[in-house]
Amino acid sequence: MELKPLHLANVRLLGGDVGGLLAVDGRIAEIDPVEVPGSAETIDAKGQWLAPGIIDLGVFATDKPAFHFGGITRAALMPDAGPLDNPGLVERAAKGGKPDLWVHPIAAATKGLEGRELAEIGLMRGAGARAVATGRARIADAGVMRRILAYAAALGLTVIAHAEDEGLTAGAVATDGEMATRLGLASAPAIAEAMAIARDLMLVEETGAPIHFRQVTTARGLELIRAAKAKGLPVTCGITPAHLFLSDTAIGDFRTFARLSPPLRSEDDRHACLAGIADGTIDVLASGHDPRGPEDKRLPFAEAQPGMAGAETLLAMGLQLVRDRHIGPARLFDLLAANPAKLLGVDAGRLEPGTEADLILIDEGTPWQVDAKKMAAYAGNTPFDGMPVQGRATAIWKGGLRIR
Repeated sequence: MELKPLHLANVRLLGGDVGGLLAVDGRIAEIDPVEVPGSAETIDAKGQWLAPGIIDLGVFATDKPAFHFGGITRAALMPDAGPLDNPGLVERAAKGGKPDLWVHPIAAATKGLEGRELAEIGLMRGAGARAVATGRARIADAGVMRRILAYAAALGLTVIAHAEDEGLTAGAVATDGEMATRLGLASAPAIAEAMAIARDLMLVEETGAPIHFRQVTTARGLELIRAAKAKGLPVTCGITPAHLFLSDTAIGDFRTFARLSPPLRSEDDRHACLAGIADGTIDVLASGHDPRGPEDKRLPFAEAQPGMAGAETLLAMGLQLVRDRHIGPARLFDLLAANPAKLLGVDAGRLEPGTEADLILIDEGTPWQVDAKKMAAYAGNTPFDGMPVQGRATAIWKGGLRIR
């Protein structure tokens, strides 16, 4: 099937000026085109926002309906499902969503994600892995972590690290504080995050290898990231909307939908995270999409599995950051698309000629209510259940081909 040129007219580019875009042969050809081919399909966006398709960095399941609802055109799949510790599994995962969703597998750093023996990272890179990750937990052995950083860097891959010191967090389901005490929940101090970050930053300084901390959720952790960036170390970090909009008070009724990893933090830490988004310390906003069914969530809080279905609310919560004036629209799509694309080494995530035409139209003012029972995801375990939000993707193109 021949792919027609695509002309999107009367769009607000990244929520800014009104203009247009022309895509030819699946790539962006021109912004504000002077001439449009007669064979082009022209769509009048009537003032809707035009943005690059979201690149969701670090999901735990390939959940195409949820991704398409949320404007996600590419998803970087964490190695925990599988685990993705050999080339065959990586190659299969990479084919999982095509042609209307690209899955970028993240290789397991160690065999079985057990933190002991290095996996076949080079072979997995050849099979399509775009990064290396420690998985849901950090690697306790500093010697193993040092070898992983050095080996991945030699292959041109970034290591994606979990940041919690397991010596402090073992058995904990909440963060130390008034709420955990009141509920009688096993808890760990928030410094468990900063301690893990501090060790890995020292290894980065030693090896020169790039690292990405998938979630940094505390003031102390962000201070370390800030200082490392000021020294010129190759470090980036991410966060999910949950730690920007919710604090540990959200677990007050033993709500298992708010049982997350890392756990929700204090209100002071939440505000520190908002400051980190505003000042550029945080590089990536991701969904942490981890759909969990009733068998994992309809349990006593301490026995429930951590995780949230985040893909469908990622865009709406990001737009809330813009409405609250923490960031502007262009910065939002750096967090959602451009920065993840750079980390993964993919030619997408920006509205620039030559890049792949992965595009979304957004009606930023559409009101809707998050409803766990009506979500497109495999499971509706969202901590935002019942929350009124605004903004949704109304159309999606993957490589210039409309998929929704």
